[in-house]
Amino acid sequence: DRILSMRLSHGGHLSHGNPASITSKCFQFAHYSVRKDTERIDYDEVKDLARAFRPKMIVAGASSYSRLIDYETMAGIAHGVSAYLLTDMAHIAGLVAAGVIPSPVPYSDFVTFTTYKTLMGGRGGVILCRKAHAAALDRAIFPGGQGTPSMNLIAAKAVCFKAAASSEFIRYQRRVLENAAAFADAFAKRGYRIVSGGTDNHLVLLDLKPKGIQGNVAEDLLASVGIIVNRNVIPRDSEKPGTSGGIRIGSPAITARGMGKIEVARIVELMDTTLEHREQPEVLNRVAEAVHALCRKFPVYDTEKNYSQTI
Repeated sequence: DRILSMRLSHGGHLSHGNPASITSKCFQFAHYSVRKDTERIDYDEVKDLARAFRPKMIVAGASSYSRLIDYETMAGIAHGVSAYLLTDMAHIAGLVAAGVIPSPVPYSDFVTFTTYKTLMGGRGGVILCRKAHAAALDRAIFPGGQGTPSMNLIAAKAVCFKAAASSEFIRYQRRVLENAAAFADAFAKRGYRIVSGGTDNHLVLLDLKPKGIQGNVAEDLLASVGIIVNRNVIPRDSEKPGTSGGIRIGSPAITARGMGKIEVARIVELMDTTLEHREQPEVLNRVAEAVHALCRKFPVYDTEKNYSQTI
């Protein structure tokens, strides 16, 4: 069957039909892109590809796309060619659960998400679907693909869902958005190019080419001082995925430790210093000391500051 999904290099996910994924061996994929001028999803292209490719399913959802997705428009395009709309909200499920960004559920035939990442639960996943598809989906899971369910993981999901219904969880997700926006603003003020010009969710994608540094080099440098990010391709990247032209930064982990906008500004300062003085070991040592001091001030387990400890 044919599936239309977002191009990996433009923010999509590896499992959405990239040639390196087994999904590309099982289905025929076509991929839509982001606009060159705005670096946001090109819905006109999605519509044109859907009409030409005639997919059985269209996939909405991404792994490195920092903007909101117009699920209503995607649903209209899908249903216009008699296709299902599947939304993969793995990376943003916590934000959706808290109601701080729009939900794809009203518009999608299927919604998949993981219980970790922004939902802050144990390792696992969930599939939502319309009632008409429930029996077929259940049979595909058991006995089709699953032998024995893991009761400990089912219990972990129950705990996760209870936590996600709390008022503290909602406040935490709001702070996640605030800190991500603060990251984008602080980097922009230091001359970094933010892909798409900003963020509407928990992540920020930086284009490092204007700074003359590759993503993998930046990733290793920052890790050496105790700051963890990941290299990431950017739209129309001239670098190979192994090197990449950008890095992806997320706000959930520092937010869970109790950090806010003041700490975000400090982290950006330390990251910028690391990248600008990458060949000066004495500067990098000072940055590492500052990172460790910040981490000691906001420990992983602190009942007064740490959201995750309250659940």
